[in-house]
Amino acid sequence: MKNLNTTKLVCIGLGHVGSSVLAYAMESGLFADIAAIDVNDKVAHGEALDHDQSTGVPGVDHIHVHAGTYADCADADLIIVSAGASMQPDPDNPGSAPDRAELAVSSGHVIRNVMEGITAHTREAVILFITNPLDAMVTLAHREFDYPRERLFGTGTMLDSARLRWAIGRELGIDPKSVTGYMMGEHGMTAFPVLSKLNVQGLGWEELEELHQGSLPGKEELKETVVGAAYDVFNAKGWTDAGVARSTVAIARSIMLDEKAVHPVCSMLEGEYGIDDVALSLPSVVGRGGVEKRLAPKLDEWETQKLAESANYIRATFERTQG
Repeated sequence: MKNLNTTKLVCIGLGHVGSSVLAYAMESGLFADIAAIDVNDKVAHGEALDHDQSTGVPGVDHIHVHAGTYADCADADLIIVSAGASMQPDPDNPGSAPDRAELAVSSGHVIRNVMEGITAHTREAVILFITNPLDAMVTLAHREFDYPRERLFGTGTMLDSARLRWAIGRELGIDPKSVTGYMMGEHGMTAFPVLSKLNVQGLGWEELEELHQGSLPGKEELKETVVGAAYDVFNAKGWTDAGVARSTVAIARSIMLDEKAVHPVCSMLEGEYGIDDVALSLPSVVGRGGVEKRLAPKLDEWETQKLAESANYIRATFERTQG
């Protein structure tokens, strides 16, 4: 393992999300060298120069930030990919909820180019995907490129899970981080809460309802609340970036410090729940080697059905990239 004072990050794609990832990565203390890559060389140069100049501010770590090329991947520890198409708000329908799956074809072309660039220089770095539709892009990268499975994965339902804890925390009037719970499946329309495992300091859903002295949202309602939370942000400002960027850097910390932390990230399944052909999210041990182990919880009947629906939806989305 490299010493932290020699660790290197490559950020590919510097739109709203990539720019926020770069900013939070600068603050993390995890990297000594950060290379910024974008299809627009001027954007990469400007972002890198802006952040590099900021190292003159007292309290800011002295990090080498620079515009890069795919050759920078050769000695990278971690590569974060946010390049790809972005959803656009509909000005005629401000409450719309565009499906990430609509980006499959355009993002698929981008990810093929990105993976060609990366694999020309390394098969050792951990690659962390953010690009939407995330699960289909991770599936594409694995099916079309011979990269070590454990070293290529996506942020998955990390943010969806944070939104679940946020929603329940607001309902119960407690800090969201006191809630232990997560979403599984697709990062998108078919994500679902695993309420059979959710708890607050060991108190399960039924006990929480008793203490709450009133009914809590049902499974379907919570699912819709979490999925809809993304669009509350998206339709208000035109994109989402803060939550997913913080989620990404939290995963990066687990990788770089070999924390063996358990996060609901998106990786290629290898027979869990009878699935071995698509990537989706379930709790996983994340460390220096990437996804070191997947933890497949026993699901109830509703959760099992939702997982099957999510896997089928990801398959259909991936198929759109083959046209």
